[in-house]
Amino acid sequence: MTTIFKNLAAVLAILSAPASYADTLDMPQDAVVLTVSGAITTTNVDDAAQFDVEMLSQIDATMIETTTIWTEGKQTFEGVSLEVLLAQLGVSEGTILATAINNYTVEIPVSDAVPSGPIIAYQMNGSAMSVRDKGPLWIVYPYDSSTNYQSEVIYARSIWQLNRLEIVE
Repeated sequence: MTTIFKNLAAVLAILSAPASYADTLDMPQDAVVLTVSGAITTTNVDDAAQFDVEMLSQIDATMIETTTIWTEGKQTFEGVSLEVLLAQLGVSEGTILATAINNYTVEIPVSDAVPSGPIIAYQMNGSAMSVRDKGPLWIVYPYDSSTNYQSEVIYARSIWQLNRLEIVE
């Protein structure tokens, strides 16, 4: 009987352990394409969250078919929903400072991260995007879904060659 109680205690300890790991992420196994810092609760490297493309694709593979002002015809983008990524990182308010490889930065209100809203695209038309083709990451809004997404403000938030997000209050 004592063995059963020891095993039960071990099982209970294991079951309660995930709560202590809820604020961590797996480590990237490939090249880091996105680092998120600032007011986040889930991290994997110091006070930041680093992601490779595989990690992003495991969060929420979302597709948007839309035209853009930078491409010809409809394009299909695949990426992680900004809403779902921020929720996983414990972000519900504030401002996102989105920065590209060349240090160009735009401000995006967290309120833009809504269901069926923008994604952080890692593929266009089924292929990874090279730096030359606006990759490896591009914030894409579903421009064709609403006239609200067809404004200079939204186009300015559609940063490509994205590699960093900082969440500020």
